[in-house]
Amino acid sequence: MAKQAKKRATRKTAARRPRQAPKMLSDLFLETLKDIYFAENKILKTLPKMAKAAHSKQLAAAFNKHLRETQGQVKRLEQIFRMLGKPARGKPCEAINGITDEGAEIMKDFKGAPALDAGLLAAAQAVEHYEISRYGTLRTWAEELGMADAARLLQATLDEEEATDHALSELATSVINLEAEQEMREAA
Repeated sequence: MAKQAKKRATRKTAARRPRQAPKMLSDLFLETLKDIYFAENKILKTLPKMAKAAHSKQLAAAFNKHLRETQGQVKRLEQIFRMLGKPARGKPCEAINGITDEGAEIMKDFKGAPALDAGLLAAAQAVEHYEISRYGTLRTWAEELGMADAARLLQATLDEEEATDHALSELATSVINLEAEQEMREAA
């Protein structure tokens, strides 16, 4: 008897609660926009530390160049928030926190080591790959939602992220990895 009364009470309580509207693609777009906004702001704080830690002047220059690009990317995101009539606010992103924590660990564990720059570069590319996946998805969703101006802004950022990833790959294979390997041979 008590179980039946409890079930009826639970059904009545559930019936009184307002129904939540189903989550739509536009909701997912906004949540992902908040995620990447948080990520970009985290990256703005991390890049100067990486540039300072780098031994290679070329790698430090690449980090500083991307810092300037990232500032522009944040402005584009703020523009999209304005288009949506929403405040530019990030939400904590565990993925970027994990990636940047890994980069910080590399800076600590490899400080002064021949492989430091190779590790920094790898950490930077992990960030780039995360951003490329986010911006590609956001651009596609913006197109599907009929937000051509937002899609154009997201594509501009995606192009920059892909170019940075390519430049980092070139730097890794033409200079950084070779220097790390050479330093190891000389130390042996």
